[in-house]
Amino acid sequence: MPPAATTSFGWAGEEAVETSRQQIASLINATPKEIIFTSGATESDNLMIKGIAEMFREKGNHIITQAIEHKAVLDTCKNLEKHGFEVTYLPVQRDGRVNLEELKAAIKPTTILITIMYANNEIGVVNPIAEIGKIAKEHGIFFAVDGVQAVGKIPVDVQKDNIDMLAISAHKIYGPKGVGALYVRRRNPRVQLSAIIDGGGHERGMRSGTLNVPVSSDSGKPAKSRRKRCRKKRRVCSACASVSARAWKPSWTRVFINGSMEHRLPNNLNMSFAYVEGESLLMGINDIAVSSGSACTSATLEPSYVLKALGVGEDLAHTSIRFGLGRFNTQEEVDYVVDKMVQVVTKLRELSPLYEMAKEGIDISKMKWQTA
Repeated sequence: MPPAATTSFGWAGEEAVETSRQQIASLINATPKEIIFTSGATESDNLMIKGIAEMFREKGNHIITQAIEHKAVLDTCKNLEKHGFEVTYLPVQRDGRVNLEELKAAIKPTTILITIMYANNEIGVVNPIAEIGKIAKEHGIFFAVDGVQAVGKIPVDVQKDNIDMLAISAHKIYGPKGVGALYVRRRNPRVQLSAIIDGGGHERGMRSGTLNVPVSSDSGKPAKSRRKRCRKKRRVCSACASVSARAWKPSWTRVFINGSMEHRLPNNLNMSFAYVEGESLLMGINDIAVSSGSACTSATLEPSYVLKALGVGEDLAHTSIRFGLGRFNTQEEVDYVVDKMVQVVTKLRELSPLYEMAKEGIDISKMKWQTA
């Protein structure tokens, strides 16, 4: 480990960082020594997966994940496949959750890691993390979780959930961008990771490099406030999402909510609007901050791989909108969005000959189209 600070200036910075470490640890029921600062959740995901793979490759080379993980996990796993590791990508059920029986069946004697995200960033569906953690523990397998979307939105307890590693991003809990954290369990079992950045042995030898003290120390402040506000804001966001879902469904047909309504984040709602052109829909609601997919893959014209994994058709996937609610949103804003969506979708469908055919009972999927 690098030497401790030896001047008053260093002591002040060290104290600020350690306070932040304590605040983050308290949010997830961990200890400060189990929190490793990183540059963000992408690095945290890389460190927990590659770190286990390298440290325990003589024990086994098999990793289990799911098909709708964040790209930071999927691309990391694909990279490991190039270096001799075997990865099982579990499919998800129609509701977007992992099937526990399929997970158990995928376990091999060579399995060293299960990595499943707590909640999906596109559809907001929450996985049965505690159950998955129990399965991993029973088989002596490490359990790594991308907790970016869940931490600060719903209660996350690494002890109750049997989580061995948890990736966190500061800006997802209203902290600064460019800083993240990784929880690494210290006992029952003690998790050891091979570093992916060498040079100085900082952060318990797992992540070398001088810490960015200003952003690292600031990252803990929102964690502390999230503990106080989480329960109240969760009720508000759940109410808003519930109201919006109820308001839209009776307004017209062929509107679909993607993923489980029972097991989801309180602030995330992903919906598809059939017989509407996706780009026209986004242009019609350009005064509303929404997303047509993951912010990390929004540059591509390909339909969402998450929605495709749920069985959503390509045409419908292109009309999907992700509505996210934050701490500053109000019920009045939710009502405005509902009214605006009804107005725009209704107008666009009036211009769609396919919608007219569907209303007449014609099964468009079975039609044979001819070209001149």
